[in-house]
Amino acid sequence: MSIIDFHDLTKQDKPLLDRYFRSRYYENSHFNFTNLFMWRIPYHVRWCEENGVLYMTCEWEGTLMAMQPFGPEEKMQEATDRFLAYFQEIGRPLLFVGLESGYAEFLEQYKGASFDIREDRDNFDYVYLAEKLISLSGRKLHSKKNHLNAFRKMYPQAEYLAITEEIIPACRVELESWYQMRLTDEPDDPFIDWERRAILEVFDDYEYFGLRGGAIRLDGRIIAFTFGEQLNTDSVVVHVEKADPNIRGAYPAINQGYVANNWSAMTYINREEDMGHEGLRKAKESYKPEKMIRKFNARCK
Repeated sequence: MSIIDFHDLTKQDKPLLDRYFRSRYYENSHFNFTNLFMWRIPYHVRWCEENGVLYMTCEWEGTLMAMQPFGPEEKMQEATDRFLAYFQEIGRPLLFVGLESGYAEFLEQYKGASFDIREDRDNFDYVYLAEKLISLSGRKLHSKKNHLNAFRKMYPQAEYLAITEEIIPACRVELESWYQMRLTDEPDDPFIDWERRAILEVFDDYEYFGLRGGAIRLDGRIIAFTFGEQLNTDSVVVHVEKADPNIRGAYPAINQGYVANNWSAMTYINREEDMGHEGLRKAKESYKPEKMIRKFNARCK
């Protein structure tokens, strides 16, 4: 029996996925319920739990892809066999995406098939020391500190707030403003609207997702907001960060304020990938990551 009974991902699946993602130390920012839920529609994210293993697939432009199986290390051989049989049964080539280094190394030694394994640089996660994002100390972050100081000098009335149900309506207003500006710059980018819809979905049931969020209010208006959550024992993943680009220092202010107010006790802040977007790459590199989480794709030969 090789057919795996996959189900569409729903909000009610959070406890089950949380259990698997927290059972081992995963560093990939995608190995997190909120991330997968936010992008479940464009990527057709599906899952199945079977014999103590979580199997997940996604699809993009007609290409079906598998995520690495989640479960105890001793079950990875059996789980990989299972995925291989499933893809053979449905007549599709087995393509793993977003693999962590450990599973990529496992596939190199896997006896059941041979895989062409390649790094996926566009999806490497940028990881920073929380302490450095708070202090912005040192020559390399001098320009960030200057922007933050300029913001505080120009807008002493600005206040940092935790995201609560009371200020979510104002965050929605800022999101729409950001969306319209981005749409003007990149009218053909479908990810802009998908992300907007995903953020609105999270705001619709914010407490359920167990997130920590922060916002900056200036003269009665939310000019920046962000939210994230603990990813593993020493790392936080930041899912979203939006700010008014016309206000100097708004992005450094929300970045610094969020980590300082929520995650000073954590070691690392994972700010996800740049997706090969030149502007995003420049912005993420400018904060001088402490390390990169390498990801791999593996195609069965």
